[in-house]
Amino acid sequence: MSADRLLAFAAMSFLLIVIPGPSVLFVVGRALAQGRRAALTTVAGNTLGAYVLVIAVALGVGSLVERSIVVFTALKLLGAAYLVYLGIKAIRQRRSLRAVFTQDGDGDGAGASGDSTLRTLWEGFAVGVANPKTIVFFAAVLPQFVDREAGHTVPQMLLLGLVFNVIAIVSDSVWGLAASSARSWFARSPRRLAAVGGTGGLAMVGLGVTVAVTGRAQ
Repeated sequence: MSADRLLAFAAMSFLLIVIPGPSVLFVVGRALAQGRRAALTTVAGNTLGAYVLVIAVALGVGSLVERSIVVFTALKLLGAAYLVYLGIKAIRQRRSLRAVFTQDGDGDGAGASGDSTLRTLWEGFAVGVANPKTIVFFAAVLPQFVDREAGHTVPQMLLLGLVFNVIAIVSDSVWGLAASSARSWFARSPRRLAAVGGTGGLAMVGLGVTVAVTGRAQ
């Protein structure tokens, strides 16, 4: 694959990634509610989920998802419902954030258990793999940058997906770190921290509703 083709795809990916979508908003919500470690773990989960979509597209499954309204809508609604569930859970647990923050010391989640980390990773993965914006981009745009005359189309798609995900993990991590830094200010007051936990939960609920009503397959 030529460098020009890779750079063109990277530029288009960057333009898509810098516009906050479901994954970014979810990472920010997690950063505000649970701190730096949860945010970065969520970023890792999102990236794994997105790369599963790349593999699916490379193997031909992505075209089925993008073309089938039933499959696309089902996947989208599952992701939306999961976001709403996580948002409601965050709202209900908003008053317990102070205790969690105190236990973690500086609020970065350093004291989180292995089970909690795995759960956060899985939740990030679920959001990443059900992101309508990413599904459409990988299914409709990514294949256009493959040089089919050069052969090896599957490795080319995997490489393009890797380029996308490297850009995404850097961008999402910056969002997460910035949001978790702002969380420190809120942690000085239990009322502020409860408010930000509730706001993060409401943001996730709103995001779930937005995902449910947008991103229809064409």
